[in-house]
Amino acid sequence: MTSRLHVFDMDGTLLKGAAALHLSRYFGKLDEGLDIENRWAAGQITDTEFWSTLLAICDGATETELDAAFEQAEWLDGVVATFEDIRRRGETVIVISQSPAFFVDRLRQWGAHETYGSDVVIGEPLSEDATLSPQEKVKITEAALARLALSPEDCVAYGDSSSDIELFGWLRNTVAVNASPVVAELASVEYQGDDLRAAYELGRGLFGARSRI
Repeated sequence: MTSRLHVFDMDGTLLKGAAALHLSRYFGKLDEGLDIENRWAAGQITDTEFWSTLLAICDGATETELDAAFEQAEWLDGVVATFEDIRRRGETVIVISQSPAFFVDRLRQWGAHETYGSDVVIGEPLSEDATLSPQEKVKITEAALARLALSPEDCVAYGDSSSDIELFGWLRNTVAVNASPVVAELASVEYQGDDLRAAYELGRGLFGARSRI
């Protein structure tokens, strides 16, 4: 069987809501998390201001605490089962998100081959270009396809928001998961619900094969 690549966004696609909110809730500062999320969405604060506040919320967090925040976050059902099925078929799963890499990288524990997030590190200075851009999502996917000797037709992407627009505009096989109207309109198929396995089945259908997990 020809190998394939599955590219997932995280916030809103694998995770219900944003990682920043789940981290803020875990550390008892949900109001601060909601404030920066709302102001960032409204264009009232910069990326740097957003990350600086989130880093302050997470300041001093241990790896054990971050593991707990990750485990206690609200994930769609079937994330682990979906990743396991992709690996069982000899295919590749990567996750590309604008959320902090220290949170996204924990998805490797659940079976992701590669993970990419914004370059935000607790306790370290924040770089001006910390945020992973929508353009980088395309570049990372292109590089993965080249390494695997695959074409864009061998790839399916799953996403929900503005950070996925460029990727969805480039790839033919795309699945909108609880997505904004703009992303849903761009997508090949659309899924609304709480079970990633159902969205994944739609994605496999784009290759002409159904998933059974």
